[in-house]
Amino acid sequence: MTTPASPRLLEHPAPEEIRLEPVLHALSDAVRLRIVRELAAAETELSCSYFVLPVTKSTTTHHFRVLREAGVIRQDYRGTAKLNGLRRADLDALFPGLLDTVLAAAEAQSARQDAAEVPGAGVTATASG
Repeated sequence: MTTPASPRLLEHPAPEEIRLEPVLHALSDAVRLRIVRELAAAETELSCSYFVLPVTKSTTTHHFRVLREAGVIRQDYRGTAKLNGLRRADLDALFPGLLDTVLAAAEAQSARQDAAEVPGAGVTATASG
């Protein structure tokens, strides 16, 4: 793991240190998956304050730390802002197709939930004879 030289540098696993189990654990939580989905959609770094999450600030910090320590995201300070970026290239090299599959599954689940919330959505009429 890279060692911080100052309090403003955060520890991140080197690509060869990233393991599947912690990545899957990090992606298994709905809030963390939401963060990853937003980072993937943005295709750029986003500050922590960009995310509006249904949890306390301390819990948000915990979720970002789990993602960082698993190697799913990279966090760097730029001035007073902590920017978060998805480590897509590292994850794709280590686990080909994993991130795309998880993101597609999350999108499909979200679409199902949205359809279930709309009255009459997903209901098809059938003719009876």
